[in-house]
Amino acid sequence: MDPVDPVWLARQLIDIDSTTGREGDVARWLAAYLRGRGYSVLEQPVGEGETAPRVNVIAGAGEPGITFSTHFDCVPPFFPSRVEGGRLYGRGACDAKGILATQVAAAERLRAAGETRIGLVFVAGEERGSDGAKAANRIASQSRYLVNGEPTENRLGAATRGVYRVRLKARGRAAHSGYPELGDSAIETLLAALAALRAAALPDDGVLGRTHYTIGLIEGGVAPNVVPPHASAEILFRSVGPHDALRAVVRAAVGTLVEVEEVLEVPAVHLQTAEGFDTAVFAYTTDIPFLAAWGTPLLLGPGSIHVAHTDQEHIEIAELERGVELYVRLARQLLGSG
Repeated sequence: MDPVDPVWLARQLIDIDSTTGREGDVARWLAAYLRGRGYSVLEQPVGEGETAPRVNVIAGAGEPGITFSTHFDCVPPFFPSRVEGGRLYGRGACDAKGILATQVAAAERLRAAGETRIGLVFVAGEERGSDGAKAANRIASQSRYLVNGEPTENRLGAATRGVYRVRLKARGRAAHSGYPELGDSAIETLLAALAALRAAALPDDGVLGRTHYTIGLIEGGVAPNVVPPHASAEILFRSVGPHDALRAVVRAAVGTLVEVEEVLEVPAVHLQTAEGFDTAVFAYTTDIPFLAAWGTPLLLGPGSIHVAHTDQEHIEIAELERGVELYVRLARQLLGSG
């Protein structure tokens, strides 16, 4: 069995545009590649895509005791791979096609040593709603452990923050700007609600720290010379605990000033770790909350989240190769075979 070169495999994946909604082509390439290496492969439908139907790629050589999982969709814009100065550049280099390549390389190293209790779950749609993970979770599995891959700088994740995303909607009354007393500015009302939220004491956690948030979008008004009759803001909280407490703080802060529309929730997660591995906590979310059927979750992957989603996305080749070794060691430790 020929070993897998993770840099070569990562480049094959990176050079296929798979920004979310366009994952069909890379999924089919990956499925054919894994079949060629002797895996049993399921292409699980996820939905229609821009270029081809979207699918998850679920593979195994036997009944899995441990499953490696990550995603092959990426944020836009696409740019191809290149190797320069000991680094692999390209969209998905660290988030998460480079990680996918290290997981396949680790699985092949384990198989070469006679270990076949390895599953692979590679999903679409992680960057926008985790629809691939939700589909994969409908498949029954006997896997005891799920090792999810995201950029952790090869440290095991001890915990990840959740997401609580809301839209604040303010309503006003339009009027000629020469006579503002005849109107009611929705923008002024929205600003008052945002100021009240800034002053609120948000929940905290002993491991993950205090909840923080970003006002990502603001919209309002119809013209500069019109008192604005409507305004809204979308806020993404990086949560650290149950959302009921955060929900109560938000509603108490903004009161009756605005309507609160809940858009998205992903829970914060405290994770299992393993002896002999460095650990850290992370402010991002993952597919882990949506893959419960695949076993007790752990989080590990090469690469830094600080360059993910940027125009300089890259991964150190030495870190990529180290990731293969760590995945092998973790699998053996969890399976009790090394």
